[in-house]
Amino acid sequence: MKRTIFATLSLLLFASLLLAACSPAAGPTTNQSSAANEKTAVIGFTASLTGKLNVESTRQNNGFKLWMDQVNNAGGIKLADGSVVKFSSKFYDDESNKDRVQELYTKLVNEDKADFLISPYSSGLADASAVIAEQYGKVMITTGAASDGTYQKGYTLVYQAYTPASRYLTGSLDALANKDPNAKKLAIIHENDKFSSDVATALKKYAENKGFQIVVFEGYDTGTTDFAPIINKIPADVDSVMGGGHFADGQQFAKAMFEKGIKAKFISLLVAPPEPTFAEIGEAAYGIVGPSQWEPQATFKADYGPSGKEFIDAYKAAYNEDPSYHAAGGYVAGLILQKAIERAGSLGTDAVKAALDATDMTTFYGPIKFDTTAGSHGLQTGHEMVFIQWQKDASGALVKQVIWPLAGKTAEPVYPIR
Repeated sequence: MKRTIFATLSLLLFASLLLAACSPAAGPTTNQSSAANEKTAVIGFTASLTGKLNVESTRQNNGFKLWMDQVNNAGGIKLADGSVVKFSSKFYDDESNKDRVQELYTKLVNEDKADFLISPYSSGLADASAVIAEQYGKVMITTGAASDGTYQKGYTLVYQAYTPASRYLTGSLDALANKDPNAKKLAIIHENDKFSSDVATALKKYAENKGFQIVVFEGYDTGTTDFAPIINKIPADVDSVMGGGHFADGQQFAKAMFEKGIKAKFISLLVAPPEPTFAEIGEAAYGIVGPSQWEPQATFKADYGPSGKEFIDAYKAAYNEDPSYHAAGGYVAGLILQKAIERAGSLGTDAVKAALDATDMTTFYGPIKFDTTAGSHGLQTGHEMVFIQWQKDASGALVKQVIWPLAGKTAEPVYPIR
């Protein structure tokens, strides 16, 4: 798709979009439609419209629906046989519940006849859905899912949009070491779910190899709201606290540390800080760092799809809010599939798989490339995290700044934060 198409589409906007992408239209599978040369491909997925993952999942769905509407409004994708494919979607509420995912993805394949699959948000739910995709021979793009382990099970049709969990927080440690080589006492406190545990384990190994002293390494149960018992284990002379989990717990954990007077010089938490609404906790947000798959300030030069500005403008016009990286991840999942279908010139699984294996492109979201080895097939190898910190502008308002990597920073880090 040409960049000019995306620029034009920004002007079409989007009276037909429904808030939060909660009702993407269903349609027929790849049968001939009323137009003689037009086909409709069904993309199936589940979404956490309810439950603890609702915030992140809703934003991911918004981004995905924006992509789908833009492609359809632009006339679809031309295939090698001269036909044109447009997209519809079929989805169900997984209620943030892993137990529902496999049942629902089986239904998407067998009853709804989905041609392609997108993962639910979160590593645990995506891991459950990937089993079904592989079992039934359906290409799946995972987004909102970072755990490495899904791609080490011998799957051949599952492709990851996110930077893997093993590289999710290591940049925070690099940023800290760059700012203060003497800051060695690290507390790692994380949610006891697959994604957060994978990130924490990889961070611990990386930190120990870098000479850090791990003074606390503990998990908390999903749904925890009282963090006092675990915060009380943090030593008074700790240099840094890293970990967290998802939005609700991460926001509450940051607030609780502030209220408890934890004097850590550097705090970096998963998922929650990049969300614009994280700042609703006020002064407790100040100085908090978070890894982000993408930020509006990022200046990647896209060789495919819209520029960052074009994406932001279209998203804001559609949803009346700034896009988070979850929204960007939903959109780029569609872009990845689109590029593969265009390269393949076909909707055939083998042709699309071959095109995905050959993917090497840069989008507004950053580089995209996949591991094609048997041991890690589909693992994302091209994309890297950026790290934001909540700082204050000249008026005293909380704003996000990129502090790492150095090549992309928009401000020096606030250090120490307490």
